[in-house]
Amino acid sequence: MRALVPTPNLVEQVYDSILQEITQGRLGPDSRLVQESLAETLGVSRQPVQQALLLLRDHGLLRDAPGRGLMVAPLDAEHAQHLYEIRGVLDGLASAKAAEVAAAAARTEGAAHIARGRAAVASGSIARMTAADMEFHFFLYKLSGNPLIAEISAPSWSYLRRVMAEVLVRGQTPSEIWDQHEAILAAVAGGKPAQAEQLARHHISHASQVLVSRLQERLRTAQADAQTAERRAIAARPGRKANQWRESAAAKPVRRKRTQPLHEA
Repeated sequence: MRALVPTPNLVEQVYDSILQEITQGRLGPDSRLVQESLAETLGVSRQPVQQALLLLRDHGLLRDAPGRGLMVAPLDAEHAQHLYEIRGVLDGLASAKAAEVAAAAARTEGAAHIARGRAAVASGSIARMTAADMEFHFFLYKLSGNPLIAEISAPSWSYLRRVMAEVLVRGQTPSEIWDQHEAILAAVAGGKPAQAEQLARHHISHASQVLVSRLQERLRTAQADAQTAERRAIAARPGRKANQWRESAAAKPVRRKRTQPLHEA
């Protein structure tokens, strides 16, 4: 008799818990994750933790640590750009199909999603804003009638949640995002597939430009700060000033005192 495999729900719960720690900054880049500690903290066995960690690695959120184990991967602006390119196509398709087959459902159910999104913006909570944003887009995926759109999009959302948590409130304001969502919903509810697709693609393209550019800016700043800190640490090492003095003295040319020639008496 073989051991039972943990339910997907438990693995998903562990996955979401770790992802939340990453998106909220409690697990920063290069933080090492230890299965035993995570299992003890979450009150589960090691098996669902191991499966969740492998999924997070596959989705680009973790990487192999030196030696063994896993650690939080640094954000990659180029990878985020590629994900947004794929999302533009999928969200455009979902919005167009939703307008074709589910305009009535968009009219009756869509307003509640917009209201939750604006309430999340008013709360100032990044976690609530990212959750509301995801719920709106998965609502459109559901309305499209094509279950593969949500299935294909899901892994990229894990990474983009982290990007959004890093830079959501910089550049494009959250209220503008929900103005765009409302316009997409109006096109879907009005049964206008071409307009819905165009608005969805523009929304993702604009979000990509803002978020990726801000992410690149933050990464450049972080790199510069790290280099400055490294220089200060080197300068503050014991004996550093003495070594600098010796190096400086060694580099200076030695001036010899000229001696007067002896005159014969």
